[in-house]
Amino acid sequence: MFDALIGRARTARSQFTVYVGADDRGDVDVAERFANHDVHVEYRTLPSGGPAPFVVVERDGEFAGAIALADLADLLEPPVVRPGDADDVSDGYRVLFEVLDDTVFTAMARRELLAVSREIEERAFRIGTGVLHAGFQSMSRYRAQFDVYRTLATDTDLDVHVYGADDWSPPEVPGIAYHDYPVVDGERYWVIAFLGGDEDSTANALLARQDGDAYDGFWTDDPDIASEVASALDPAAGR
Repeated sequence: MFDALIGRARTARSQFTVYVGADDRGDVDVAERFANHDVHVEYRTLPSGGPAPFVVVERDGEFAGAIALADLADLLEPPVVRPGDADDVSDGYRVLFEVLDDTVFTAMARRELLAVSREIEERAFRIGTGVLHAGFQSMSRYRAQFDVYRTLATDTDLDVHVYGADDWSPPEVPGIAYHDYPVVDGERYWVIAFLGGDEDSTANALLARQDGDAYDGFWTDDPDIASEVASALDPAAGR
């Protein structure tokens, strides 16, 4: 199921058109910055005295959004904090989701995926209701995030479900249920999905498959796809 979801995401085509001034091209490295994502990058020159550099995003040939080029800087290297510790942290994450929603990535590092996971956890914390599903590959890896998830469960009305290979016995916490991975080779996958209460628009998810020291997969703000990711962990989770 996980592989099928990743394979389906690969069929979508995304394009970035970068609009920059004639003298700015040398300082803009969008193609390299997003080399690990399945996107095509083109450059267009803005007239003298035109607007600040910006990027237009298209998916499958249709306009999907536009964003200031400055907002793309260091998107995959935001501060990593506990949910609720900083009011401004999620602003950059939201830009990241808007620009690369449903775009397949390859060869991403754990730190980059941790940053994306933090956006999902931060959103769940802000909304405060709904269901959060998180697959940690193994419970021993969850151990490093235990305090984060205890905060999510005890400081909100979230229903939290944690999945992983049974190589560590985590303390019981009201609001957190622990599960073995329901799929063969589940330890290969980094999965997190938030279904936010009654608001479909708040749903999001990350699905990544480990290949050596790197990961490929996608993240999404599409509520139907987020529900499918959650259902792959727990068939009863989908809407």
